[in-house]
Amino acid sequence: MKTVSQETQKLSINSLESTLNKLSNAFKSMTEKGSNTTLVKKRRDAIKVGLKSLIEVWDGGDFPYDEEIILTSKDVLQSIIPSIEKQLAKAKEGSAQKTLNERRLIAIKLAIKSLENRL
Repeated sequence: MKTVSQETQKLSINSLESTLNKLSNAFKSMTEKGSNTTLVKKRRDAIKVGLKSLIEVWDGGDFPYDEEIILTSKDVLQSIIPSIEKQLAKAKEGSAQKTLNERRLIAIKLAIKSLENRL
């Protein structure tokens, strides 16, 4: 994990922060509409744990999560990967969407690795 370039670290943290923000907004909107928020909440929480793990590995700080939360978060993050890969396959080369999803995929894979290292 320490061999990840500063640039990749920065892009990964920014990507996960953006993803967390989008999921938080979706959760709020869906709650207001009375929609089922189970999946969005699971994903939001997993991204939050993964982000916290990466920040702690690269910048130090606190990581207050136990093994059960780490395992759950890792599994949820792994379940997100196929949908990102499908979006990547559809995205046009050089498009902003492709770049965004490439960075998101790298960030999620790094987050999974950092969580696995805690087990």
